[in-house]
Amino acid sequence: MTTQRYAHIGQTVRGMPTSDGAGVRLTRVIGAPALPDLDPFLLLDEFGTDRPEDYLAGFPDHPHRGFETVTYMLDGRMRHKDNHGNEGVLVPGSVQWMTAGRGLVHSEMPEQEAGRMRGFQLWVNLPARDKMIDPRYQEFAPDRIPQVQPVAGVEVKVIAGRVGETTGPIVQPATDPVYLDIALAPGAQWEYPLPEGHNAFAYAFEGAATVGEGADARPLGAQQLGVLAGGEVFRAVAGSGGARMILVAGRPLREPVARHGPFVMNTRQELMQAFVDLQEGRF
Repeated sequence: MTTQRYAHIGQTVRGMPTSDGAGVRLTRVIGAPALPDLDPFLLLDEFGTDRPEDYLAGFPDHPHRGFETVTYMLDGRMRHKDNHGNEGVLVPGSVQWMTAGRGLVHSEMPEQEAGRMRGFQLWVNLPARDKMIDPRYQEFAPDRIPQVQPVAGVEVKVIAGRVGETTGPIVQPATDPVYLDIALAPGAQWEYPLPEGHNAFAYAFEGAATVGEGADARPLGAQQLGVLAGGEVFRAVAGSGGARMILVAGRPLREPVARHGPFVMNTRQELMQAFVDLQEGRF
């Protein structure tokens, strides 16, 4: 008989304020000095503000190659366009998983002039064999994201991965990701089996929780990321004010990473080629 081991928080990270695009204020949680990456995850930004001046400038045309961007909107509306003719509006609760592949030029601009804008953008690396595939989108409106209540006081939106018999709509065989939005009522607790061999993190964005079991349990406060280690079951217990967090896991690629700005390749030579291809209009 084997006993399950609970994952514990191996490292706690608090994001650093920064700005990106044309001056959008956000918090960089992965991709900052405290946590440069967590293979296969390259970057995690949280954006959240009621001040239009913090987001109105948006993210005008910018290139991507060699990785994927995942945008999860909690509040607000964002219009995206690219140079391949794709266009759409992300609304509260929607998810866009964009595979940049060999390259595209993309913009993300607010579709509002007032009100709250809140959400996450995650960058997921692609393996060398997939870096030059054709770009594609997996885009899902809120009603396409299944929501389950695995136990009393716990609600989970399943963006990618599986909770019980419910599977999220996002599919990516290279990294086999899990992406869950977990809401815990005050004092509620939940356990979730993590995929074997995946790197995983939890990021609390409302309230606070305790992650782990027994002597290894550690608090995770609002706007804190916990890198999970040492076990195959994630366990969270909400504090007195409840908690809401994202739980994200992915199969590590274990490949060399050469990155500069919006390009993520395996070698410096491939990076240089990306700049040449962009300048010569091959995106």
